[in-house]
Amino acid sequence: MKQLSGRMRFAAAAAALAGALVSGFTPAGASAAPGSAPRAAVTADEPTEDMPDDGFGDEPVGEQDDFAGSTAEALPASGNAGLRAAPVPGRPGDFQLEAGSSLTGLVNQLDAALPKQGLTELMEQANREAGWDGGCGTAGIYGPDLAVNHRVCWKSDDATSTEWIPQAISGVSDAQEDEDWGSSNAEPIVIGSYDGQNPGRSDYEAGRENCVQTSASDACNEKGVRISFFNQATQKYRHVLLVWPYINSKDNISFDALHAREGKCTSSVTSSCKAQNGIHAGGMVWYGNYLYVADTANGMRVFDLRKIMDLNPDNDADVNDPTPDGLVSDVLDKKRVGRQSNVWYSYGYRYVMPQVATLKFTASRTSGDTSGNQCYATARPKASYISLDRTDTDHMVLGEYCNTNNGGTSPGRVGTYPMTALTAAVEGSPGAIANADAAYGLPTDATFNGEALWHKIQGVTRYEGKWYFHRSNGYDNGRLLQATPTAVDGTTQLVGNAKVLQSSFGPEDLYVVHGRGDGIAPQLWSLSEHAPGSNCSACKRELYSYNMSEVIGDFTS
Repeated sequence: MKQLSGRMRFAAAAAALAGALVSGFTPAGASAAPGSAPRAAVTADEPTEDMPDDGFGDEPVGEQDDFAGSTAEALPASGNAGLRAAPVPGRPGDFQLEAGSSLTGLVNQLDAALPKQGLTELMEQANREAGWDGGCGTAGIYGPDLAVNHRVCWKSDDATSTEWIPQAISGVSDAQEDEDWGSSNAEPIVIGSYDGQNPGRSDYEAGRENCVQTSASDACNEKGVRISFFNQATQKYRHVLLVWPYINSKDNISFDALHAREGKCTSSVTSSCKAQNGIHAGGMVWYGNYLYVADTANGMRVFDLRKIMDLNPDNDADVNDPTPDGLVSDVLDKKRVGRQSNVWYSYGYRYVMPQVATLKFTASRTSGDTSGNQCYATARPKASYISLDRTDTDHMVLGEYCNTNNGGTSPGRVGTYPMTALTAAVEGSPGAIANADAAYGLPTDATFNGEALWHKIQGVTRYEGKWYFHRSNGYDNGRLLQATPTAVDGTTQLVGNAKVLQSSFGPEDLYVVHGRGDGIAPQLWSLSEHAPGSNCSACKRELYSYNMSEVIGDFTS
């Protein structure tokens, strides 16, 4: 069912400046044989504070959502004021990535200790009902400029969760070139969400009174990042918790939820000993066997879809399952994670997927203030969002979220990496380098009602040479922007299209489905992050797609 919207168009106001515009992945892994064992009694927990160096070696700066306390700008009735001023040209060297310390040994130990599950089986066992198209009801979160082609809405607890905030999107069209995955027409889409409550990893152990832990809630623990695989054939989805492998204080392999960098607490969280904020996971690319997850201040975390661990292979949560290492796993206890007192826990999730590699920026951090999401034209960028361009040689696109209202010298930068270089770094030795082959500063001068337009970018993709950006706008319709690399004053710069299209409330990452596997028209997919609430009663969390031909047509008509 196709939800039709009005066809408002914005006239291009900057006519005098218009002349500046130039017009084989096969999941692996098998389940262990089903089995059961009596539920184990839980004694004193094994310490989980003795974490290894995560390969980054410095504290991250947390990325803040731009909508907090903001008021949406008004969209003018016609046109945009101004187009751009020449930005500082991008420097590809600032985007260089280096492989961190090897996790292979740890992952292999975890692989031997726990049963695995292939993605095909996981998709067949997707357990959460989603709504599709008309099943999502009527929603007022979409702008008047684009007709929404498909809509996917979450089960009620995910749609309204104050804990899990959806950010990133990828899928089988990124994973393999022919996009023809499996024989069941599952055509997986994968969504990444971060733990927005982020209470600190030791809050439960510290017994914080202000956090209410119930049997149905795991909100007193910082769980980092989870991903959700959506099966288009069954219209169901399943969550997977991303984890970090480590050797615990008793020299046993274990895992913990994904954090930016572990604190060194030996008992409880204090002002002098606390965990850092969890990563924002603002972008994600599934390519071949690997899932790349953006880590804002550091680079990227990498996961292997051949290493999905199944802590409940008999699908009976009421009975602990034996694990290959002779222990048992418990998927009912939402308060614990990793190996504790000879029992494996996972905050109640059946599936976990451990990090297998780290890619970290090599450039030094800026000396400027970044507390208000300020950005700078040189030094280390932020990995706020990522996507894949398959329209030519496969490239990853990476960019920054910035708020120029708070200062800084740049509205943001974007860079591109050949996927061959990223794959080689992931599979190479520690210190292997992946170089960016292009970088640009964003346009700087276009405005709406006096506010800079080209900042607060939440997602990007490149399609047939043109760049598309999702710009957030508080609790109101976001913006879909377009820019083209153009020769300006002897350098190639991104020149913004004078037209702007209204998008959904809370727009996030972008993902292109080319339709090569089943012959469908190319689609531009995205998602909205805001749950309905006091700040925005009309908000709603959905995945949605536009026909790419209509997006292109709206920017050229």
